[in-house]
Amino acid sequence: MRKPVTDLIHHPYQPPAGFDAPQPGVFKASTVIFANVAAMRARDWKQKKGYTYGLHGTPTTFMLEERIATLEGGRQCILLPSGLAAIANVAMALLKTGDEVLIPDNAYGPNKALADGELRQWGITHQLYDAMNPADLEARIAPQTRLVWLEAPGSVTMEFPDLPELARICRRKGVTSALDNTWGAGLAFNAFDLAPGAGEPLAVDISVHALTKYPSGGGDVLMGSVVTTDEALHQRLKLTHMRMGWGVGGNDAEAVLRSLPSLPLRYRAHDLAARELARWLRKRPEITQVLHPAIEGAPGHAHWEALCGPRDAAAGLFSVVFDERFSPAQVDAFCDALKLFKLGYSWGGPVSLAVPYDVPSMRSTRLGSWKHQGTLVRFSVGLEAVQDLRGDLEQALAALQS
Repeated sequence: MRKPVTDLIHHPYQPPAGFDAPQPGVFKASTVIFANVAAMRARDWKQKKGYTYGLHGTPTTFMLEERIATLEGGRQCILLPSGLAAIANVAMALLKTGDEVLIPDNAYGPNKALADGELRQWGITHQLYDAMNPADLEARIAPQTRLVWLEAPGSVTMEFPDLPELARICRRKGVTSALDNTWGAGLAFNAFDLAPGAGEPLAVDISVHALTKYPSGGGDVLMGSVVTTDEALHQRLKLTHMRMGWGVGGNDAEAVLRSLPSLPLRYRAHDLAARELARWLRKRPEITQVLHPAIEGAPGHAHWEALCGPRDAAAGLFSVVFDERFSPAQVDAFCDALKLFKLGYSWGGPVSLAVPYDVPSMRSTRLGSWKHQGTLVRFSVGLEAVQDLRGDLEQALAALQS
């Protein structure tokens, strides 16, 4: 007769099958148990027809992958520990010594830092291009160019490019295109159908998404995804994913799954509140420019309207440029005076955030795309009452004047 301590590990009881509930179960595993040796040898980790090891997927992560792929209009999805890890997965899978990658000058900063750091050390070169000038991208694509990053809108400065035209150039030149689609969240537009109804499909090759932001929605999960439609490209990315040992925890995957049903509702709420505050700030004498793709007069507004206007979606993120009469120290004091807007990086959660940026230090002087003299502050609008957020901005602007 077995000892009770053994039955704590090898207990014969199994719960009955057939349990179902609105939220999926959380499966956490490193080791996966096989019925027999034949089953162990027959299992292929590259296919979602069974389970081999925790890093290669569980029922929880498989379900999240399928839902994210559907959200973005793709067919395959890989999960990673962060949005930056997703960017690194793409670069490491597709680039080798002697290759070149092109990155928008206004791209997410760590993407450029990766190119200037590890990729450079591995003999991979990069160029920055002006995303608002498709001709600049076309002129920079060379025989050694293997990957072009796209981003809509630009990080922090929020310029919205002619994304279909940039994708069209990449397709015409035969270069793989990868889009950072975190802002769009799969809701503002379909990265794999940038020209709905057109005779010739127009799409990016890869959509990268920081699930940390809107899909999570709580400011408490780090996760990224890489979505594709081409099976061969997916497998290439998946092999690098396996060799690097990237994985996500079951509880984090479950947290994102729990948040996904409310994603469209939250995204719309963030969007409406952000537009109201952006329009109000545009009338303030302290502000010289409001950078919000859906606001008329903002850089790339016409491109946003053409691509996203039919869906009327624009996220909850915008930036403002203060009049140059206010010093950076005064703008910092404005940020310190905010009470509901907290100081913190990231976005997409319930709490509104503000961050001042030194834009000239983030942009190429060669391209000269940033022409403002005043200090920029980026706002991420959360889910608080918009009247309260406006009151918070009013009292902080009063402190700025004093």
